[in-house]
Amino acid sequence: MTTTTGTATTTTTATATAIATTATTATTTARATSRPRLGPVPVLWLALLATPLAAGANAPVLILPDMARALGVSGSTATWLVASYAWAMAVGTPLLAGLLRRRGLRAVLRVASALLVGGTLLVAASPWLPLTLTGRAAQAAGGAGLTAVAMSLAGSARRMGVISAGFGILGASGPLLGAQLAHAVSWRLSLCVSVIAVLAVPMVSRYATTPAAPTAPAAPTDPETTHQGRFDVRGAALLTAFVTTLVLLPHTPAAALGSSAVAATLLALHIRRQPDGFVPAALIRKPLFLGSALLALALSGSYFTLLFSVPRLLADRAGWDAGTAGTGQLVALLTGSALSWLPAAASARMSRVAVRSVLVGVGAAAAAIAVFASWGPLLLVATVGGTFAATGANAVLSMHAVSSAPDPQRPTAIGLFALCYQLGGAFGPAIATALVLAA
Repeated sequence: MTTTTGTATTTTTATATAIATTATTATTTARATSRPRLGPVPVLWLALLATPLAAGANAPVLILPDMARALGVSGSTATWLVASYAWAMAVGTPLLAGLLRRRGLRAVLRVASALLVGGTLLVAASPWLPLTLTGRAAQAAGGAGLTAVAMSLAGSARRMGVISAGFGILGASGPLLGAQLAHAVSWRLSLCVSVIAVLAVPMVSRYATTPAAPTAPAAPTDPETTHQGRFDVRGAALLTAFVTTLVLLPHTPAAALGSSAVAATLLALHIRRQPDGFVPAALIRKPLFLGSALLALALSGSYFTLLFSVPRLLADRAGWDAGTAGTGQLVALLTGSALSWLPAAASARMSRVAVRSVLVGVGAAAAAIAVFASWGPLLLVATVGGTFAATGANAVLSMHAVSSAPDPQRPTAIGLFALCYQLGGAFGPAIATALVLAA
């Protein structure tokens, strides 16, 4: 880490003093760009670092047929461009959070940026589906690493609320943004929007010296500090295998169900043998962490179920055409995302039980409305409620989960919590297909 001392040698003549002062000032100015700044990273930079991932994930939704034709594959095959992104997000989050724990902030920023930029170049230039899939996976893994950094540096539920609201807003805007870019330029440009996150990397690297604690500031440490102990390769591999089987569950349920059971058993046995490994046993046994992560999974799954179900319900029950339904859902998603900042901002003045009661109550009401409502505006209210509950849970419950972990394990806690939340994105569409879309 480069630093400047700002020390000049005192001389007995005014000329020598002026020369020394000028030299010191020039040196300080020349080297200031590499000097880290103490204090919290401005939250807007953290939002820029994290939220383009959501736009990149949803950009292909409306342009899958165009992508399939360009690549010479069927529409169902082209959906793997969405599935590969979701898989890499889910797998990359805990892996790069583990790297953050062991190697520090700057190492993750370098690796994640390289993955994101390299993946974007592949997506932009590759004429074949396998290379494009590889590029999408690299983009998602890199974006997941940057998101893990942003969540670790948030430091409070209020700041995390800004990031989560940004996630919801860009996620809601992603399909329309992707369609517009595809129409104006190319579908490949639509898949490259997540790369704008690298613009925040230099500023975050300058400000931050260590991941911030969620409740009280931790003593600053060098971001290049390496944590002791050997890397748990087997634990990381088993977690990756388990997550992979879960992500594949909606696509190949018969094979994935047995595989996930085997992977879960092997992972549990490994955690018992190596309790301080990649998945710390003490962390997943804490009721606060486990309850927060599972509740986030449930609310996220409910949200993604509504996301895919409501357009069909608007057509079947209320007689809305596709354009009206799409516009209404976009407004509802943006509204819910913006409102989700409220529980994050108020969480410091509310008990954990009260905050969770609000999130669960709103989420349950949204699901109930979607089941029974036949009036179009009321179905949009359900979308607002589901978005509010899931996005607010990501902000508030992530802080609850991380507060249960000791300082060295907080990046790991962030990674595992985010993994649970993102699994809702894999389960929600499958539930929507089984209950609504296949009807």
